[in-house]
Amino acid sequence: MKILVVEDEAAIAEPLCEGLRREGFSVTHVDTGAAALAAPLPDVVLLDLRLPDLDGYEVCRELRARSEVPIIVVTARGEEIDRVVGLELGADDYVVKPFGLRELVARIRAVSRRAGRRANDGEALDVGDLHLDLRGRRVQLADRELQLTVKEYDLLALLARDPGAVVTKQRILNEVWNTSWYGSSKTVDVHVASLRKKLGDPTLIETVRGVGLRLRDA
Repeated sequence: MKILVVEDEAAIAEPLCEGLRREGFSVTHVDTGAAALAAPLPDVVLLDLRLPDLDGYEVCRELRARSEVPIIVVTARGEEIDRVVGLELGADDYVVKPFGLRELVARIRAVSRRAGRRANDGEALDVGDLHLDLRGRRVQLADRELQLTVKEYDLLALLARDPGAVVTKQRILNEVWNTSWYGSSKTVDVHVASLRKKLGDPTLIETVRGVGLRLRDA
């Protein structure tokens, strides 16, 4: 597996890269945002937010716009708002420094497994007028194709796999964002609001207060 480490502090990057190589990963290290955007796409990106040239959030946004490569933000910024923004911009997970190598390796493998399931899932889902092509990651509502972000699509697909069933917000964070973080679920609320707007019918995604969300079984 190819890992791109985007970290400008040599004291952190060198032992991190060495540890990942010992775990069997092929590691490329860059120390600027521009170099990260110019590098060949890896299997997983480990992205620091504090870079000397570009804001790490912008790098995350650009990478996500180009591809669905799993992105794990690795940073000293541990405030809730930093986590929310990172996840909203498309990061798959968020690790706060200092961290243990074994935990990081487990998270790398977790996001990789999910990316593999997305790539290999050849099913289609139909819920009422809603059609999800899981292989092509395309969504149609009646005769209209919806333009969804990566996370909006993943959220809708999770709900559509069991229409009518309530999915907790923590499970959504676990499966869509691949994080075990138990902080605010604001990032889920933001994506749900955007998804409801694109669906054109806010009642398609129902909120079960204090529990979670469900897709109306039309």
